[in-house]
Amino acid sequence: MAAIYKINDDFYDESFILIALHTTLDDYALVYGLNKSLKAKFVRARKDFNLAENKSFPIFEWDDEFHDIYWVLVANHGSEHELIPNNDLFQNETISNKPRLIREYKDVDYLLKIETEKEYDTSLLIKNILMMPRIMAAYEISTEKLKSKNNLIF
Repeated sequence: MAAIYKINDDFYDESFILIALHTTLDDYALVYGLNKSLKAKFVRARKDFNLAENKSFPIFEWDDEFHDIYWVLVANHGSEHELIPNNDLFQNETISNKPRLIREYKDVDYLLKIETEKEYDTSLLIKNILMMPRIMAAYEISTEKLKSKNNLIF
């Protein structure tokens, strides 16, 4: 008789902090501002995060070994557009669909994921982020109710 193995839901530890950022800044300008104001060292990953065939997202990482914190900044909107054929009055036109990493928060521009084992006070971090120019809003997202949290496994 063959053995059957089942994967437990608790296999992946989903304990992380997620901060939503609303801004008009491009990713490189946002990373420059975060590096300057937070004394961070974000660098762009060699490859973008590929969720599916036409869904890739620019990603920036910083492994803070001194404080044992792993930081990831990822765009919530994809860099590639998915072309959807139109079957109505304008049949020869194509509609561009911009993919989102977290569909529940489609208005969020960037997501800051903080992975740490220790307690982390996000209020001071959010306050520092909001002092940056052209940052309209920054707030923490509850990951317990998030439906698309599996998209945040990098």
